[in-house]
Amino acid sequence: MLGQPIDQEIDVGKATMQGEDVKVRVFSGSSVLDPGAATDRVETIGTLLAPLSQQEVGTIRCVGLNYKQHDEEVKMQIPSEPTIFLKPATALADPFPAPTIIPKWTIASDCADYEAELAVVIGLGPGGKLCKDVSESEALDYVLGYTASNDVSSRASQFTQSQWCFSKGFDASCPIGPCLVLAPSIPDPRKLHVRGLKNGRVMQDCGVDDCIFPMEKIVSFVSQGTTLPPGTVIITGTPAGVGVGRRPQEFMRDGDVFEAEILPHIGTLATKYMNES
Repeated sequence: MLGQPIDQEIDVGKATMQGEDVKVRVFSGSSVLDPGAATDRVETIGTLLAPLSQQEVGTIRCVGLNYKQHDEEVKMQIPSEPTIFLKPATALADPFPAPTIIPKWTIASDCADYEAELAVVIGLGPGGKLCKDVSESEALDYVLGYTASNDVSSRASQFTQSQWCFSKGFDASCPIGPCLVLAPSIPDPRKLHVRGLKNGRVMQDCGVDDCIFPMEKIVSFVSQGTTLPPGTVIITGTPAGVGVGRRPQEFMRDGDVFEAEILPHIGTLATKYMNES
């Protein structure tokens, strides 16, 4: 079911995580890609799902090393162009209470990490054009909206391999939500602010204006020679404060909850980590 909160100021993710009733006006469509129109029907959210399904997102594009402070903490050279890796559709996961399962091979090395990130969802451009070979000046015209994501990572595998798809692409390693905020409500994504909280403690706290590559650069770059169908998700990098960059390092374990908070408008995406049995 697709709906829009009656209270436009509510943090849907935080409210549902705390067991509060969140009332929404139901839309006639069943997907953010084809929402239909608002109806007079009002319902209370039961289970909060991701704004898109695995069948709608296709391959998830991911940008690494896109915040100056994060590059400094992990002692990596600032890239001259966006660093892109991929997650499969099966990495997509719903918000809390749906869990992210830490794979056995990650439990063994105690290296499950978190990364709070702004996610861009691609739509159709002017005249119904597909997003391909778009310029930076027109790139944001192809953005349907924005949401939050958590780039769940297995650090031991990440740093023993040259490619990051395995260490970041396991099942449920890309929860998104709690809602999709349409692009007209966020005309300048650089004014958004990202926080990451582990069990309520602030670990990441940074403005999107710290990004090395802005949203228009990222969308344009990823679209070169590549069609990005409506529903494509691009996660755009994480600020400083990740577990692997801390001294001492601090990772996620069974039962821990991580919150990716992006304000204003988007709210809190909560993820509960659980060990694979």
